[in-house]
Amino acid sequence: MSGIIKSARNTTNAPQALGPYTQTVAFSHYNNISAQLPVAPKTGKMVNGDVKVQARQCLNNLKAIIESIGHVMNDMVKTTIFLKEIADLEAVNAVYREFFPGYLPTRTTLAVAALPLGALVQIDAIISNGEGTFPQDPCPLVKLARNSDKAPHNPLSTHTVAFSHYNNIGAQLPVDAASGQLVAGGIREQAGQCLRHIKTVLESIDVPFDDIVKVNIYLTSLADLDAVNEVYTTFFPDSAIARAVAYLPARSVISATALPLGARVQMDAVISHGDGTPPQLVEDRHNLVIAARNTDKAPRSPLHCQTVAFSHYNHLAAQLPLDITTGKILTGCVKEQTAQCLSHIKAIVESIDHVMDDIVKVNIQVKNIADLDAVNAIYIKYFPGYLPARTVFGVGELPAGALVQIDAVLCNAESTPPQA
Repeated sequence: MSGIIKSARNTTNAPQALGPYTQTVAFSHYNNISAQLPVAPKTGKMVNGDVKVQARQCLNNLKAIIESIGHVMNDMVKTTIFLKEIADLEAVNAVYREFFPGYLPTRTTLAVAALPLGALVQIDAIISNGEGTFPQDPCPLVKLARNSDKAPHNPLSTHTVAFSHYNNIGAQLPVDAASGQLVAGGIREQAGQCLRHIKTVLESIDVPFDDIVKVNIYLTSLADLDAVNEVYTTFFPDSAIARAVAYLPARSVISATALPLGARVQMDAVISHGDGTPPQLVEDRHNLVIAARNTDKAPRSPLHCQTVAFSHYNHLAAQLPLDITTGKILTGCVKEQTAQCLSHIKAIVESIDHVMDDIVKVNIQVKNIADLDAVNAIYIKYFPGYLPARTVFGVGELPAGALVQIDAVLCNAESTPPQA
């Protein structure tokens, strides 16, 4: 069905005009919701109070957006919680439980260097969208939320939540499943443990490791990245078929100031799910295949594919402001670097016969949160009309000393082909 269109919506029941983004952008059976800050909709200002008050406002804003489009909080498949201080996590968790008393979406939590408006917390989300988007007919799809006894349990997150042809894996920490304690050793041991947990969760639902389409790696020190990459390449590619085509998922590396339990690394993942979810049947998958592609018009990496499509979505790897000719970070101010990142994204998008208007979600990390106005001045030139959902936060460092990094999720109306 190539005529599927996205549905971008805003409600006055949640904050508006806090940045160039749409609150919620649905396409086919998923819906991306922009990161919500602790801002009161009526005043447009930050709420007064501690981190619990701020967390409740973020979640109330998410709830208002979700309910404005005829959904409920139980339709959420993933949340990401960004904290200014990791020590605030227990306080935020106490509020979080109020909004998810039963079912739990997958979840990723990290502390970052800075948040817009000086907030202590912000939260974004992905929700299931069983009704699809025009001209799809509503479908009584159900989500499959599952845990494995062989991976560490988090009392506020489900290991894996599948809906239709995608599956989100909650952030995996480098802990021993039996003891709940961090594994002994250094960064290599921690990275290996995170990846083993992801593999264990996938095996528990009979999904191969090479069905991963996107990996997010969260590090407390980018000095650890080379060591993590050494371990990463022992897991990818995972099969003879993947090795034959040099398949690697799209990837983003994100700098955190702190992670839960004092970990040095955590990872989450997005998975293709050809089996679908009930009432879809395994035989209804139509042999959908992953379509991973690269273009010479944007920087290439030996550690990821630039774009990985499956079914009706496409995940783009994080783009740094690299000069393609030199392979080095573009010299210049944050505006020039932002333009370079977005030019790379545009080149990738156009290389697969799409347009920037097909982007449904953008994630931006900036070295200095004070640069956000400058980033926005360039950003709106690439999205002069429609605005995707968006998440922005400040980081302590970026690879190669960059000032900005951007990744994106793209709608893929043409879907991916059945295997010949």
